[in-house]
Formats: sequence, C-alpha cells, structure tokens
Amino acid sequence: MKKLLLALFLVGTFGVQAQTMTQEEMQAQIATLTEEVNTLKQKGTTWDKITKALPKISGYVMGRYTYNGDESSFRLRRVRVSLAGDLTPKLDYKFQAELSSFKLLDAYFNYKPFDELKIKAGQFKVPFTIENTNYTPTKMILMDHPMVLDRLVGSSETVGETTFSNTGRELGIDIHGTLFGGILNYDVAVFNGAGLNVKKDDNKSKDVVGRLMLNPVKGLTVSGSYYWGESTGDFFTRERWSVGAVYDSKHLLVRAEYVGAKTDIEDEEIDQEGWYALAGWKFNDKWMVAARYDSFTDDTEFRSETEQANYTVGVAWKPFKFIRLQANYVHEDRMEGKGHRNVGMVQATVSF
Repeated sequence: MKKLLLALFLVGTFGVQAQTMTQEEMQAQIATLTEEVNTLKQKGTTWDKITKALPKISGYVMGRYTYNGDESSFRLRRVRVSLAGDLTPKLDYKFQAELSSFKLLDAYFNYKPFDELKIKAGQFKVPFTIENTNYTPTKMILMDHPMVLDRLVGSSETVGETTFSNTGRELGIDIHGTLFGGILNYDVAVFNGAGLNVKKDDNKSKDVVGRLMLNPVKGLTVSGSYYWGESTGDFFTRERWSVGAVYDSKHLLVRAEYVGAKTDIEDEEIDQEGWYALAGWKFNDKWMVAARYDSFTDDTEFRSETEQANYTVGVAWKPFKFIRLQANYVHEDRMEGKGHRNVGMVQATVSF
C-alpha cells in the first residue's frame, strides 16, 4: 500500500512538471526523492527496533471481600507489576514484583536457540504440576488454588505445624523445550531449594525437578512431575510427585491433579497427599462458571484426624477487557475437631 501511494505521488508530481523539465532534470529529481524515501524508511526501522526493545509494562490489582462467620474483611489480595521484553529474537526476560507486601517474584532470562532446547535462568515458577505454571491468578475461574497446591506447591509450603518457602518459585536453571511438533513438553531444573528471595543456598545439595507434559490432541494435556530436595535445620529431605490432566477448549474446562509428598523431619517421616477435580463452562468471553472438589490430608498416618475436603462453586464475569469480577462459595469439611465452615468471597481484578 505504501509503495502504491508513493508511485501515485510520483506520477502526479511528474505529470505536472514533466512539460517544463528535461530528461536529465527528471532523473535527478527521481533520485533525490528516492533517497529521501529510503532515509525515512531507515528512520522508521530504527524507531521500530527501539520501541520493540523497550520492556512491556503490565500488571493487575486484585481486591477481595471475605465472609466466613468469624471474619468479615476487605483486603488487597495481589498488586502485581511486570516488566517483560525481548533483548533479541532468541533471548527474552521478565521481572515481576508483588507490591501489596513487597516481594520480588520473577527475575529471569530465557534463552531460546531452538524450540527443542531453551534455557531459563533466575527466579521463576518451579515447573511442578499443571496449575502452578499454566493457570495464573488472572486465568483462574475460581479465586484460589486447591488446598494441595497451597500446602505443597505454593510459595509457603506447610508440613505439620511448620511453614517455609519452597516450591512455588525458586532461584535456579531450567532446561526446557518442545518436541515432536508440540506433542511433548519437558522441563529439567535445578534450584537452590532455600526459598523465595533467598540469595544463596543453605547447604551443598541442590533441589531437582523434572516434568513431562504430553499434548496428544488440541486442548488436552497429561502431565507428570517429580521434585526432590534437601534443606538444613529441622528439614532433611523432601519428595513431591504429581500426575494430572486438563482439557481446556473454547467452552469446556476439565482439570484434575494428584500431589503426593514425603518429608523427613529429624528422622520422622511425614506423608501428605491431596487431589482436586474441577469442571468449568465458558459461555463466552465474558461469563464463566466452575465447580471443584479438593481434598488434602496433612498426615496419611492419621488420615481421619487430618483430612479436609472443600466444595467450591464460582462464577466469573468480565464486562470489560481489563476488568474481571468473581464470586465464590466454599463449604469446608474441616479436620477432626474443627467442624464445618461456609465461606463467601467476591473479588475484583483490574488489569493493565
């Protein structure tokens, strides 16, 4: 289109001047105009390169109201800001911070020489389970992760009465890629295992993670992952393993995962496990509904005393591109001695 407009402009210009200009003058005028056009193109290309190299700023603010009989509270659930961009076609980066109570969440570079082989280095989400990496808060139909993700995969992992940062995000290196035309994705990663925003490891060993994700048909993913690590202090070794599947199409979303855990604490082994199953329906780009059952056992040796089940239903409405409203109801069948509890939540997310 630009070339056509330039040609018409030249034809019109020279159509008027052709009668008063010699052939030599016409050729000189054409050469001058051509040079000016090439200069403008070069300036445009340089500006495009500059703007493309600038980081893209994005983020969201998430506010929530919760009522559970004992609590009635408004709070800022998340305030996230991200800077991301491409330094070269094969090297990208991302920095993300949580501002409600300041934490650096992501700070990594991702080198992509081939689709089959990529290298991510820095602090980022551990490639363990499907939901931990593939369903960010702005993509979740329900407002919270299931219990097993919060207790064994989240940024504050809990074993018995002790909570420590572990498998949600870590500092390390992840070798990952896509094989067989997108049918298989893999991750092999090594992390400090010391927790979020800890500058150096607290022991000589490293935590290792492996994950395979099979995509046999469009929308269907089957995944398996394994985590092993050591820690000083009270914790000695911890193992985590998971299997799961998700089918995510234009309208239907079905997802289920199981996570098992074994932690050795001062020669005492604590086994934990949990699973969830979720089904959702996306009527269109604005309305979505979902229901989920999730179960978590804090110590399988004392299952009846430490097992909890949650039943959650929710609706999400996106009236505008950057605004999302959600409402959830949760019935908690809590551990022995804690009884039942009903929780109602509404949440608004504004993205930019």
